[in-house]
Amino acid sequence: MTVSFSVRRQAAAKYDHGSCGGPVPVFAQALHAQLYGLPTDDDALPTALDALLQATHTATAPEQQTAILQQLAEQLRNATEIIQRYQYQAQWDRLPDSVAEQLREAHDQAQQVTKILDAVAPAFSSQPAAPVPPAAQPRHTASPPAPTTPPAGRRR
Repeated sequence: MTVSFSVRRQAAAKYDHGSCGGPVPVFAQALHAQLYGLPTDDDALPTALDALLQATHTATAPEQQTAILQQLAEQLRNATEIIQRYQYQAQWDRLPDSVAEQLREAHDQAQQVTKILDAVAPAFSSQPAAPVPPAAQPRHTASPPAPTTPPAGRRR
């Protein structure tokens, strides 16, 4: 089997140098590894967010997906620190209070997202749990519930 990838010159201008995928060699390497059962590259994950985004397109192993989420959480920790420094700088430079307050809110939200990513990342590398069967329905049910909407009153 031969697979050939190519890019037309007009594609970059037509799509404003944007794409929804990654670099062609990355996809070709992932396809090659998948077709022949070869191990995928276990290179260190990129630290740049745009490169990390590209890695999500080729990450197929659960461990890779977990590593990407952990790397993203680490980058958010760095972003949180940057936001906090600028919050302090805004206070030091006596910028309007709203600027420092908005930066504080952004800092808190970034910390929350980081905590969530740290909590959910391991789930991608663990085996999925067996589906839980629905609870058994009782044979005898109570009378149907009363309607919750009050009766309509008279209108004038």
